[in-house]
Amino acid sequence: MIFKRKKANEQPEAAPAPEAAQGETEPKTGPFDYSDIEDTQEYLDFGSILIKPVTGMKVRMDVEESNKRVIAVSLEIAESRIQLMAFSSSKSESLWPGISDKIKNDINAQQGEIFTRDGEYGPELLAKVPQQLPDGRAGHVALRFVGIDGRRWFLRAVIGGAAISNEEAAGVVDEILRNVVVNRGDKPLPPAELLPLNVPSNAQTRPANAEQAPELKGPVRGPEITQIG
Repeated sequence: MIFKRKKANEQPEAAPAPEAAQGETEPKTGPFDYSDIEDTQEYLDFGSILIKPVTGMKVRMDVEESNKRVIAVSLEIAESRIQLMAFSSSKSESLWPGISDKIKNDINAQQGEIFTRDGEYGPELLAKVPQQLPDGRAGHVALRFVGIDGRRWFLRAVIGGAAISNEEAAGVVDEILRNVVVNRGDKPLPPAELLPLNVPSNAQTRPANAEQAPELKGPVRGPEITQIG
């Protein structure tokens, strides 16, 4: 038997890296495109937006008052709120720069404060918007605006409540956002077209309580989903 003599400065050969298990892929987080999800039965299907139900989560539809069109899905959990709107977009250009500029202009016009920071999906906005408190005093509401680009779609999330300052509540809201599914559909649409929403067929609803109006200005509350299944 012949032994190969090791040179003085020779480094030991590195062991070959183990091959990845067959079919194993890196874990993926969303929001997801509809084509990424094999089975959507566990989701609450609003048409262009699908939500994975979470214990303790309340869901409602936000309706544009002028034409009664459903324009957003709003969720309440962990003393926090998240409003979701989905738009069509092009493959080559993000809608977020234009939308974020409009948000900044609107909040500045209300004499509010707004800041930009780096988030999980890129630049996002933190804002303090003036608001009258229930006792009549002047106050403000803190909001976080997130823009996410997908496959020919764009998802806008507006987050408020405890998730702005509480790390645990923020984690709950962020995990819900990561599990959102957007169904762009195959219909040709111009960029920035609002994707259609509807009340899920597997949900029971009741009218919203007018005394619990949302802090976000614009749309009015639509039906609240009280039961899934």
